[in-house]
Amino acid sequence: MKPAILLLEDGTRFLGRSFGADGTTAGEVVFNTSMTGYQEILTDPSYKGQMVTMTYPLIGNYGVNADDMESNQIWAEGFIVREYTHSPSNPLSDFLKKYNIVAIDQIDTRALTRKLRDKGAMPGIISTQNFDETVLLQKLKKAPSLVGQDLVSQVTCKEIYSWNNTGKFHLVAYDFGIKQNILRMLAEQDCRVTVVPANTSAEQVLALKPDGIVLSNGPGDPEVLSYAISNTQKLLGQKPILGICLGHQILGLALGGKCYKLKFGHHGGNHPIMNLSTRKVAITAQNHGFAVDPATLSKEIEVTHINLNDGTVAGMCHKQLQAVSFQYHPEASPGPHDAHDLFEGFISQL
Repeated sequence: MKPAILLLEDGTRFLGRSFGADGTTAGEVVFNTSMTGYQEILTDPSYKGQMVTMTYPLIGNYGVNADDMESNQIWAEGFIVREYTHSPSNPLSDFLKKYNIVAIDQIDTRALTRKLRDKGAMPGIISTQNFDETVLLQKLKKAPSLVGQDLVSQVTCKEIYSWNNTGKFHLVAYDFGIKQNILRMLAEQDCRVTVVPANTSAEQVLALKPDGIVLSNGPGDPEVLSYAISNTQKLLGQKPILGICLGHQILGLALGGKCYKLKFGHHGGNHPIMNLSTRKVAITAQNHGFAVDPATLSKEIEVTHINLNDGTVAGMCHKQLQAVSFQYHPEASPGPHDAHDLFEGFISQL
């Protein structure tokens, strides 16, 4: 394996070895605390614009397979692990090379994670070609920032398509970077799902005569998605709406709230969420870098769930309109299944 370098915006350097594609890549460096599910993480469109550090040290030992894809490709900009473990069956290294993803191992991911926790997520660059730190930092400065960039337009589908042609209920799902397990689980709830591109107008969606509308997960800064916010405003009160992750943030903005960037985001499968009405706690999967500011929500909005790690808004609903949203992932993939019943709860309201 070739040598590789990871250089952070503040000049912190990590030397390791390459186990992916040859090249140079940049993005916001974040850490994920999941112990398994690296393939689902890599293929989650919500990671567009980011390079993922796995805190679990041994990655790659069970290879990859077609069933664990959350989209049709890898979206993460780069991959960072402590030790790559080669699997003789469908190795992760071949998977990364297939999609031209640069990856580095043999670095101290504990030290990197502590830095990101202390200083916050920050831009970084990985290279197997150039080890001149001055040149790499110059390239990093020219890389686009996650804040203020519309990443959804880069990951959304190009045309309308059907996921499941049979079912009692018809849902229209906005593809802001939708994970396939969301679609699988909606199909299990007796739903036929029509998936539409992110910029599809509210009028076009209503013309499809849905029983409900899903605002999906996706990458990046929600406040730049003016088209999604506007269409959601037009759909409020027309049909029941379910927002997931980025969809939760878009709903919050459509209802007049504001969002803010988290210090290092929530990425992993071990986040405790409390239902404020039942006081029950679920362990959930999360992947986002922004949150809804509760101080900006109107009196018509009820905060229903909170993240017990930092008190951020994890769920909300409109008191009059049929609109609910969750900052975490009920479909998991990877992660625990504690929140699976959220889909059933939404469908029961149709």
